[in-house]
Amino acid sequence: MVSQATPESRLTGGEDDNSLHNQVDELLCQELPERQVILEFEGTRPKPYFSDHNGGENSALGVRAAEDDLNSDVEAEEKQKEMTLEDMYKNDGTLYDDDEDDSDWEPVKRQVELMRWFCTNCTMVNVEDVFLCDICGEHRDSGILRHGFYASPFMQDVGAPSVEAEVQESHEDHARSSPPSSSTVVGFDEKMLLHSEVEMKSHPHPERADRLQAIAASLATAGIFPGRCRSLPAREITKEELQMVHSSEHIDAVEMTSHMFSSYFTPDTYANEHSARAARIAAGLCADLASTIISGRSKNGFALVRPPGHHAGIKHAMGFCLHNNAAVAALAAQGAGAKKVLIVDWDVHHGNGTQEIFDGNKSVLYISLHRHEGGNFYPGTGAAHEVGTMGAEGYCVNIPWSRRGVGDNDYVFAFHHIVLPIASAFAPDFTIISAGFDAARGDPLGCCDVTPAGYAQMTHMLSALSGGKLLVILEGGYNLRSISSSAVAVIKVLLGDSPISEIADAVPSKAGLRTVLEVLKIQRSYWPSLESIFWELQSQWGMFLVDNRRKQIRKRRRVLAPIWWKWGRKSMLYHLLNGHLHVKTKR
Repeated sequence: MVSQATPESRLTGGEDDNSLHNQVDELLCQELPERQVILEFEGTRPKPYFSDHNGGENSALGVRAAEDDLNSDVEAEEKQKEMTLEDMYKNDGTLYDDDEDDSDWEPVKRQVELMRWFCTNCTMVNVEDVFLCDICGEHRDSGILRHGFYASPFMQDVGAPSVEAEVQESHEDHARSSPPSSSTVVGFDEKMLLHSEVEMKSHPHPERADRLQAIAASLATAGIFPGRCRSLPAREITKEELQMVHSSEHIDAVEMTSHMFSSYFTPDTYANEHSARAARIAAGLCADLASTIISGRSKNGFALVRPPGHHAGIKHAMGFCLHNNAAVAALAAQGAGAKKVLIVDWDVHHGNGTQEIFDGNKSVLYISLHRHEGGNFYPGTGAAHEVGTMGAEGYCVNIPWSRRGVGDNDYVFAFHHIVLPIASAFAPDFTIISAGFDAARGDPLGCCDVTPAGYAQMTHMLSALSGGKLLVILEGGYNLRSISSSAVAVIKVLLGDSPISEIADAVPSKAGLRTVLEVLKIQRSYWPSLESIFWELQSQWGMFLVDNRRKQIRKRRRVLAPIWWKWGRKSMLYHLLNGHLHVKTKR
């Protein structure tokens, strides 16, 4: 329930050490310490000290180191003078010359603070005298919010119209050779930009209004929206519609935030007085887009919405999410006539809320590709063995990556061997993509390597299902250049353009192949078409994994022999254990 003791309140839930915001905090701390260097002038001598937001031993060491340097200089000068003005000032005037009273004198105290700035593109912290972000290389005054990813990342935005002219000319040339625009509708409303974190913390919250602005600017610069796509009027979803997805208690808790200046559901899930309305508009747009596509008034659509939704469960808000937009859209599609709905979630985080809502529902197939790493990556759910319950086993398919850095080849390989075979057997009437772009190259939270071409190809493959009735809903993604370029690539596919480039014969990584085989081994019990795929992959790639396992065993053996054995009587044993010698055995 909601408690309001102060203008800033905590709503349901307590501290979550595995929160998304904590993860980005850790990344920030690893890249650049949260520390301000302040030069303080006492009299004529500068005295540096460090202001560390986290406090602790590091800041104390920095102070002592700086003071030690200065003390050495002072000792040298004391050979010539018995006492300096600085010494007198430090002693608060208790020591002074009897012949002259200087009690009314104070040295001028000035502070020069080295300011920090936060990168618009990735939110990472930088020092004032640097113009390009140390993390992503974006200029501190780039025009990404005016021109989208078409703006140069290395130059200051001077408002020149050359960017729009060049992009528009390229768009016109492409339009002459491309098929006429299909009926693609985009759902967007500027009121969703008012949802923001009021409390300013050590750095901006990754889920911010700039995300939508960067995508909208990219679409406008390219002449796509407004232009080739038409818009859908926004409306706020009703409580009755939300009750088909969420509990009344959850809905009331979100609504209560409209009476608070600042509030939190979890340490990383904020709300302000505009958040409840933004969440209603986002859910309302997704519901209407689904109904519009099912009725045939539009072929497909893109929901440019926030706050995101796939972490929001039946009774809880978490992971930046308030209402589950994909779940609302799925039920709206079924209400408009669709019997079976497919939800493909390629956000780098598992959509635990969506899985919970449709657990046990055989009319909705949920497939998620996400980082998992044995449950150590947020939110910790989505293991391969989570397949559904209550007679709907197999209608939840989790593809849990075991490491960071997963790229186009692994995703396309998983699509060919898991996603498309299961989706084809399910034969959906309507397809929804929970399109988080935080697995994109350059994202500060996802740390993966999917490119706009990879997202375009996955969209192209899914558009062959459901007679092309496809709705793409924005979820995560926190690097503005990555999410805007990826969103534009996806929308171009919805418009009928060919993907940027085909990723043919995708060769997976070793870790990616193991994940695919693990999922196939589990899901083949529920989808018979996977049986032949599993054994075919085993025959083609089995030796690849066996060879890799042998190399790992040899690598482990190398650490068994102490290094000093190399020069003693045990030198032969040392070389044998470390793989330098091979013993032939008779078979």
